[in-house]
Amino acid sequence: MIKYNLTCKCGQVFESWFSSSHEFEKLTRKKLITCLYCNSTSVKKSIMSPNLSNKIKKIHKINKRVKDIKHKLIEFRNFIEKNCKDVGDRFPEEARSIHYDKKNSKGIYGKATPEETAELIEEGIEVSNIPWVDKFEN
Repeated sequence: MIKYNLTCKCGQVFESWFSSSHEFEKLTRKKLITCLYCNSTSVKKSIMSPNLSNKIKKIHKINKRVKDIKHKLIEFRNFIEKNCKDVGDRFPEEARSIHYDKKNSKGIYGKATPEETAELIEEGIEVSNIPWVDKFEN
């Protein structure tokens, strides 16, 4: 749906909704659009600006949320890197070793495929996937 401001040759301005701009053009050619005030078919679209202010505010609000979330994820990443050991691709083996050998561990982080993660969870080993946000990303 699209809303147009319409102007009649009598000088009156009014609004009307159309399914599309093509539909407006088709109805105008068939002289089916008439003025609400004088019933004339000499009606034209007037210049109008789109109502973007609410959309822009929503976009800014979403961008701020995204930025806040990224900031929190970077803080979380910094905490993990400071307090846990990076075991890289050996994560599944290290997690099993800690779980089954009852090793005390400061905590580990690393990489695992979705299949490896599913296997660890199936074995009762607690793991979490977290988004690893680039620290230098704006």
